[in-house]
Amino acid sequence: MNHHQIIIVGGGQAGLAAARAAIDNRMRPILVDASGHAGGAWRRYYDSLKLFSPARFSSLPGMPFPGAQERYPHRDEVVEYLAAYSRTLEAEILRNTKVSRVERAGGFTVHTAAGEALYTDRLVVATGSYGSPIIPELPGLASFKGRILHSKDYKSVKGFEGLRVVVVGGGNSAIQIAVELSHVARVSVASRRKIQWQRQRLLGQDLHWWLHHSGLDRSQWIHRLRGAGVPVVDDGSYRSALQNRHPEATPMFTRVVEEGVMWASGETERVDVLLFATGFRPDVSMLRTIGGALSPTGEPLHTKGVSTTVPGLGFVGLEHQRGFASATLRGVGGDARHVMNRIKNAG
Repeated sequence: MNHHQIIIVGGGQAGLAAARAAIDNRMRPILVDASGHAGGAWRRYYDSLKLFSPARFSSLPGMPFPGAQERYPHRDEVVEYLAAYSRTLEAEILRNTKVSRVERAGGFTVHTAAGEALYTDRLVVATGSYGSPIIPELPGLASFKGRILHSKDYKSVKGFEGLRVVVVGGGNSAIQIAVELSHVARVSVASRRKIQWQRQRLLGQDLHWWLHHSGLDRSQWIHRLRGAGVPVVDDGSYRSALQNRHPEATPMFTRVVEEGVMWASGETERVDVLLFATGFRPDVSMLRTIGGALSPTGEPLHTKGVSTTVPGLGFVGLEHQRGFASATLRGVGGDARHVMNRIKNAG
């Protein structure tokens, strides 16, 4: 029988952090990763993406992020860092191996798309959310004749030259993409809430310095702020761009029509592209075959990453799993340790 001490599904930052925590708990993990390369979702993000946190606060456990510590690393630097990190782990990593479903009968049977079955008493799902983008149901959206994209589909401004684009969303990705596109296209960013701003540096220190030293990174009360929306972290350039109407910030349109959108005024406007920067949901569909592991809407049932219904099952990389930083490089390591400490005695 192909039995393992612990199986971790996902080979991105969450999976690597979980593997480190397993090794620190004297377990030998096997990582099952659908991708053919290290770096997880970072390889597929848009070309100009930079971290919002400086290198000093962008590390996984046991390996500082290299280079100048106050700079904001580029996407490709993160990919290189994660690849280097994976090489430090005493763990088997199965690349190009997608998990199709998980069954539970005593332990866990992890089935791959290629027909292989792996067995374990401890399972950590660290697949993140990149594979499950959210596009909200909007009146008339199915009739739209233009292009419908999600932020996961966006790479660069190439191909958008001269187009009319409406970016839907009010968070960091929506604003970054809209501002970048505004250099080559006519762009509006439409959101249901007024865009909130957060200064990137306060009293000479980066925001993440304050979050770390104040303990807010790990505070549970931050959940209460989620309904108010996540503020856009900005050094002033993005806010200035919107104030100068490049792009234009506008309230959400009321419906989609075949050729474009209808604004709150009743006016319709032709639009070439609707680009949704409206977030993601956890990519945990392989657990639908385990009764009680997920809520009726497909969300993990857990407390701080530990399943409340299935012994031996944990999650790493969920947003707000234990605090504000849970789904980030700087926060995922602490979550992984917490989960591993609680499921290590399963079986």
